[in-house]
Amino acid sequence: MQVRDTSLPGAKLVVPRVFPDDRGFFAETFRESSLLEVGIEDRWIQDNHSRSSFGVLRGLHFQIGAGCAKLVRCGRGHIWDVIVDLRKGSPTYAQWEGFDLTDENMHALYVPVGFAHGFCVKSEIADVLYKQTGYYSADVERGIAYDDPQVAVQWPLTADEIQVSQRDATGPTLEEVAGALPFVY
Repeated sequence: MQVRDTSLPGAKLVVPRVFPDDRGFFAETFRESSLLEVGIEDRWIQDNHSRSSFGVLRGLHFQIGAGCAKLVRCGRGHIWDVIVDLRKGSPTYAQWEGFDLTDENMHALYVPVGFAHGFCVKSEIADVLYKQTGYYSADVERGIAYDDPQVAVQWPLTADEIQVSQRDATGPTLEEVAGALPFVY
């Protein structure tokens, strides 16, 4: 398993070794010791699984308070996974990076505390599997607009293709919530 840096300090791309044969494949998708070697010491306490159809866009979400790190992968299909740096004082504050996560490349994205996260589905259907360091709680769940012009994520779908929840369609901009964010670089 390789763990690669991204352009946003602290976020990592996890690239497992895949062993294909005539019957299918085997891949080790999580190894605590590999993450520890690169300084990821998080304690994973909740696993989540979502299924979405083509064009569904979920995000950009984060948790306030202690925050919540995630380890995200696509177990079926193809998603474009996006992270946004929300940490005050970070040289990459308000910058984003996107990654193709697929059931073929089996990459996983480590999303540290202090980042917003979202994805859109590029395949007919996609199953997204992720570990979290915090339990889901509506009390601390927050988000910013997926189409915030300050952040300017370049989603790989047209406006007509994108399907978002009411919550995500009406999310605040980063500028509107920046003063209340607890994240510091």
